[in-house]
Amino acid sequence: MMTEEFKFPIRLNRYLELSGQATRRGADELIKAKLVKVNGQTAVLGQKINQTDQVFVLKKRRTKAFQYVLFYKPKGIVSHSPQVIGDKAISGVAKFPGTFPVGRLDKASEGLIILTDDGRVTERLLNPQSKHEKEYLVMVREKIPGFAVKILTQGVKNQGEKLKAKKVIIVDDHQLRIILTEGKKHQIRRMLSEIRLTVNSLKRIRIMDWGLGSLQPGQGRLLNKLEQIEFLTSLNLKAD
Repeated sequence: MMTEEFKFPIRLNRYLELSGQATRRGADELIKAKLVKVNGQTAVLGQKINQTDQVFVLKKRRTKAFQYVLFYKPKGIVSHSPQVIGDKAISGVAKFPGTFPVGRLDKASEGLIILTDDGRVTERLLNPQSKHEKEYLVMVREKIPGFAVKILTQGVKNQGEKLKAKKVIIVDDHQLRIILTEGKKHQIRRMLSEIRLTVNSLKRIRIMDWGLGSLQPGQGRLLNKLEQIEFLTSLNLKAD
């Protein structure tokens, strides 16, 4: 189905990505495997299409279902770095072979991160235009000033970027709950530094409607079939 996102002519792999049928890399793999047809003809890498072209993707049978995991990343574990291996990398502590983390959670932080082997999820979950909520519990060294909520929700400038929270709740003198719908690098630490607050601990407790629940650091759980359908539907994706 065409949407306003499509600007023709468009590269076929980009079209498949925007239409939710594959990641761009996955689209190239489908094309190389001769599983994509344009107007009845086998597509080729780098091909562009027009609005009137008919695109059809042949179904490639999967040998196993996709995995979607809620994982509690411990503090001190690196979520994204090919240079880090073993028990300091998320792949070394999360026992879900074949999965990768969707998004980042810095080494000094802990909390919820989603692991999957479904490449479609990354763009849908992380695209800032989607406004998916992520909630954090933050402990700071200094006493939180009363103006913090107003300043952080209006936005602050840091390193040339405007950073803002969707919602801020002061829990007590040294603890806040912060909800973001954007995911800029070290965003919370940078925002708080602008109002002279130093982060002692930072924990992500929720992504969209999914929370940590009873998970402990280093633990994860697979979403069951009904949960998978709910999760994928919230991202406008279809389950297998």
